[in-house]
Amino acid sequence: MVETAAHLTDHVFPRLPVRQWVLSVPKRLRYYMQRDSATLNMVLRIFLRVIAQSLQAHCPGAANADKANLHIGAVAFIHRFGSSLNEHGHFHVCVVDGVFEEVAGEGSADAPMQASAPGVVFHPASGIDAATVAQVQTTLQKRILRAFVARGLLESSDAKDMQGYKHSGFSVDAGVCIEAHDRAALERLLRYCARPPFAMERLRKAGSELIYRCGKQHSEPRSDFYADRRGAKADELHLTPLELIDRIAALVPPPRTHRHRYFGVLAPNSPLRDVVTAMAQAPAQVAAVPADPATTGNCSQSPAQHGHAGATASRTTPRPEPT
Repeated sequence: MVETAAHLTDHVFPRLPVRQWVLSVPKRLRYYMQRDSATLNMVLRIFLRVIAQSLQAHCPGAANADKANLHIGAVAFIHRFGSSLNEHGHFHVCVVDGVFEEVAGEGSADAPMQASAPGVVFHPASGIDAATVAQVQTTLQKRILRAFVARGLLESSDAKDMQGYKHSGFSVDAGVCIEAHDRAALERLLRYCARPPFAMERLRKAGSELIYRCGKQHSEPRSDFYADRRGAKADELHLTPLELIDRIAALVPPPRTHRHRYFGVLAPNSPLRDVVTAMAQAPAQVAAVPADPATTGNCSQSPAQHGHAGATASRTTPRPEPT
């Protein structure tokens, strides 16, 4: 966790604004994502495609650019767990908040709010507000349900009903955006995204039971203290040793799979990766222009301000050497 976050901060993410996008889907769909890697990958591809389209639409500097030359830069973290050691497949995707335009020569640094490097020009996004996120959520809901129907995992009538639910189970959040200069906050965010499903400091023994303190309150059927308060929420799990092992075993990802993946200009096979990751070493050259008050607040929240667990942890291991 610590090494991954330090490496991504020091050697991968350029010194540009980074926004976290989080997607959760209904429990009915999580079952297939948890047990079928192809389905999980399909949902992740749809999520990234919609994010890319939204960023392109909110980059004024890229309005006249060829869409084929516009690329995002993202690292996706696949979480198969919830805060109470439960199975909950969802995604945390850290995306550079804008698009990179591939150019034939050296990018121009004269354009407002554009960070340039040989072969690439960065166009920052603006105006990503609650309405934008709601539109992304609506688009994702339609496309993901359509994909599940196409795979034969969901009946078309059920998909139509799920689209009409007031509380559909689809949730998209993009409220955390890190400013270009705040590398410490970026590392805290990446550490939160790369965290494991289990924390030893939350586990203690009480007699023959093991008590695990959850990150959030949870509700589940109980046969002892909470039996008379069905639906009541608690912040601890009371488990036998075998029950704890059973929960942890269910969260182990399939063999030979990566818990985080690179996309766009940050992908290993991208011809622009070396140019973009080189911008992590030195401050990006961004022209100083008056900021729009309606958009500058988008990247003002750090993960600590947004209430993420572990947001205040400090680096305790040396930074990894570049490879």
